[in-house]
Amino acid sequence: MEDRKMKENENISRRSFFKQLGAGSLAVASVATACSVKGKAAATNVLVPDTDMTYRKGPDGDKVSILGYGCMRWPQVKNAEGKKVIDQDEVNKLVDYALAHGVNYFDTAPKYLQGQSEEATAIALQRHKRNEYYLATKLTNTSDYSKEAAVEMYKQSFARLKVDYIDYYLLHTISGARNGVSGPDIARKRFIDNGVLDWLVQERKAGRIRHLGFSFHGDHETFKYMMTLHEKYHFDFVQIQMNYIDWNQAEGNSRNTNASWLYDELTKRNIPVVIMEPLRGGALAKLNDNATSKLLARTPEASVASWAFRFAGSHPNVLTVLSGMTYMENLQDNLKTYSPLKPLNEEEFAMLEKIAVEYVNFPLVPCTGCEYCMPCPFGLQIPAIFAHYNKCINEGNVKADKMDPDYKRAREVFLMGYDKSVPRLAQADKCVACGKCQKECPQSINIPRWMKRITKYTDQLRAGESEVKA
Repeated sequence: MEDRKMKENENISRRSFFKQLGAGSLAVASVATACSVKGKAAATNVLVPDTDMTYRKGPDGDKVSILGYGCMRWPQVKNAEGKKVIDQDEVNKLVDYALAHGVNYFDTAPKYLQGQSEEATAIALQRHKRNEYYLATKLTNTSDYSKEAAVEMYKQSFARLKVDYIDYYLLHTISGARNGVSGPDIARKRFIDNGVLDWLVQERKAGRIRHLGFSFHGDHETFKYMMTLHEKYHFDFVQIQMNYIDWNQAEGNSRNTNASWLYDELTKRNIPVVIMEPLRGGALAKLNDNATSKLLARTPEASVASWAFRFAGSHPNVLTVLSGMTYMENLQDNLKTYSPLKPLNEEEFAMLEKIAVEYVNFPLVPCTGCEYCMPCPFGLQIPAIFAHYNKCINEGNVKADKMDPDYKRAREVFLMGYDKSVPRLAQADKCVACGKCQKECPQSINIPRWMKRITKYTDQLRAGESEVKA
């Protein structure tokens, strides 16, 4: 274990690593470097730099790569029976390439890919020395709360992973209130009343678990309860959902708690933070045209996704940022971002916060213009209404605050364009929520609700209210 206690800025010898991989793996890495990132918002030619991966100092002196590999989205193919299975050859290539470029944290769980993730991850990692990587997995006892079931799941993870210790072990998915039961009560039933957490602490003392923590998807009440447990059990790390949308905009817009509050609470207690969902399920890899143009104007050589990863990594108490990199181009793009990490400055933080506010208040309507909703019995031009609204979002002509320097111009553009493209008697305020259109929509858009939102926003613009939110 001594070789894990390395200095924070120590360099990994890539030359010796490639010798261990052999010529075959080196050839794979060389070919993979030539891959390009797809999509208009992505860098057109991702070259992994020769500079070193950024590392963070973890518990017991662990030197952890700021980029962690989330193993929930391994590439899949169909077998002879037409069933989806993990493409082990591709997983091996991805793991080889990640390790060769400094990634050393791999996060899996028993339920990822119906149990296949742990096995595929183990097969790929077993081809390397055990002290070259940190392995994380979880206890996902969300149905059977018995200690016996928890212990069995724990043992199954060891059997699938084929290891004699797990570096980072998590109580999985600590949630908020569900079905009338509070978050703290659920946590107590899953881990406390049955003695599971006491047992896991003993496993940590025995060395079979090096670091014990939990992943969180809950509310304030539940998190405060988990922090009271920290006083007794001493969690070594905590995994939270954190990105520039959920930093200050999660509460009221999703079931999550603001990441800024969670991060601050953990930092107060010197608990390292592991980040999940840095791209918010992939949404932050493809923003509306206005937000995309702002980001690409600043860093035309970088992908839109790289801004989300820079945001997550720019917080000093973050140990590692997990990314489910299914394809080589995803891995290469993230390596480019973190080799080394260039932290955001204050102006860049402010820009992302502004994008977050507009992202939450003015989401695009997923309308394809198919016109299945037409004709409206009350004369509304539904596709035209959505087209104008989405056009204004993509051009940056929607604003949440009258104090915004562009508010007046955006207000005029929105209202003038609305009246020009959609006759007054066919605008959103004429909707009576009959529901006929919604039944016909192949995208399952709640059209009456959107008509109400657009009407509210338009009315506030016409009235000139200072706080404008759709």
